[in-house]
Amino acid sequence: MAVILSSCSFCLLLFSLLVTPPIAIAGVFAPNGVLSVKYRYAGLERSLTQLKAHDSRRQLRILTGVDLPLGGSGGPAAVGLYYAKIGIGTPPKEYYVQVDTGSDIMWVNCIQCTECPSRSSLGIELTLYNIDDSETGKLVPCNKEFCLEINGGPLSGCMANMSCPYLQIYGDGSSTAGYFVKDVLHYDLVSGDLQTTSSNGSVMFGCGARQSGDLGSSNEEALDGILGFGKSNASIISQLASSGKVKKMFAHCLDGTNGGGIFAIGRVVQPKVNMTPLVPNQPHYNVNMTAVQVGHFFLNVSKEVFEVGDRRGTIIDSGTTLAYLPEMVYEPLVSKIISQQADLKVHTVHDEYTCFQYSESVDDGFPPVTFHFENSLSLKVYPREYLFPYEGLWCIGWQNSGMQSRDSMNLTLLGDLVLSNKLVLYDLENQAIGWTEYNCSSSIKLQDEQSGTVHLVGSHFISSAYSLNIRWAIVMLFLTMLLYDIFTETLRVFC
Repeated sequence: MAVILSSCSFCLLLFSLLVTPPIAIAGVFAPNGVLSVKYRYAGLERSLTQLKAHDSRRQLRILTGVDLPLGGSGGPAAVGLYYAKIGIGTPPKEYYVQVDTGSDIMWVNCIQCTECPSRSSLGIELTLYNIDDSETGKLVPCNKEFCLEINGGPLSGCMANMSCPYLQIYGDGSSTAGYFVKDVLHYDLVSGDLQTTSSNGSVMFGCGARQSGDLGSSNEEALDGILGFGKSNASIISQLASSGKVKKMFAHCLDGTNGGGIFAIGRVVQPKVNMTPLVPNQPHYNVNMTAVQVGHFFLNVSKEVFEVGDRRGTIIDSGTTLAYLPEMVYEPLVSKIISQQADLKVHTVHDEYTCFQYSESVDDGFPPVTFHFENSLSLKVYPREYLFPYEGLWCIGWQNSGMQSRDSMNLTLLGDLVLSNKLVLYDLENQAIGWTEYNCSSSIKLQDEQSGTVHLVGSHFISSAYSLNIRWAIVMLFLTMLLYDIFTETLRVFC
């Protein structure tokens, strides 16, 4: 799809992501950009039940969605951890969408939907997309190349004058259905160091007319839709790249403490990031893991555990909260962690969470866990990251894949637990992925492909409506108190 860009050499797609701070997207080739992100659970004590329920639904969607024509896109109701505010249409309207590297298409709920959520506990105002309200909105017909490719060829009964439909049914029973439209996506271009200018580009996305299950009206933590950054040609990054304006490179840095961070499309030149190859012919961001290290000790596990195959191997997924390991890795890893403290009293919470009491510094008392990958790339996870407080206990974030389902028993799924506080770079041009520890509230440098110019791209913050309302209420409270004090003092003087 053609992307309308200004003459500046950098493009910064600035989508405000509501979790804490937003992230920015860096365009590439001619432009670079940044996307503001926000973390759904920022500032909250994470509920074990909530996190596990989230991940269980997530794994069902990843496993069952692989063979679907749309690549198994996730849904904002149960999968989204980080989300953004974007503009769609002419004149533009604001939509809050989940940003997800495990999903392929972008879709938003539409005006025809009767079962879509109408309110959200996230403190945001939901908006239904109406193609009639946009001067630039167009239906995508069945004979469009996009429709043919995403459905693997012509659809039976779908004529050239009909709109291209989509349907996704997930393993947890939820579904989304509708049709594809083409409209203008509004974003910011990078025009200088930490500077942006407004621009837009045409993209094709799903218009959700019917939602069910966790995507329906009963979902309390609802969003308007999803912004897919998966590997297929239907994803936003692929659509932007097909215009020749950007390359298929993007990076995210998710702040696990405050929420939000950076999401940039472009070639990151600082910090330097070591890379490992993506496994070819896989629908997700699969990598080759070679070893697991606990402190200075390497786990003695069979190489077969790390082999890639059907429902096995290692997936990097920013939409998963915890980290899931095959039983042959999970059991010796947890045992090694617990053995660091001889008098540790271990509790099992909810029949599957390993928790314990510990009053000292967890970073001093327990070892880091390091995953090793092809090309000598490693990923170190500190105790403060894989342990989290729960009702006076410390609980281990590592989970046993075999306890989730038979389909996932040999799967290693590395989610937010290990990806937070790291800059993760996806290079689809060269089919590689990499990461480095980084301060996600700082800035990165992106390089323009044509001019070689380098600009700073920083993290951004956008408040939810709830946060704004709370701040406004506090201001009004103080003003009321001040006026009351002035009034009573006046009465005392004159009376």
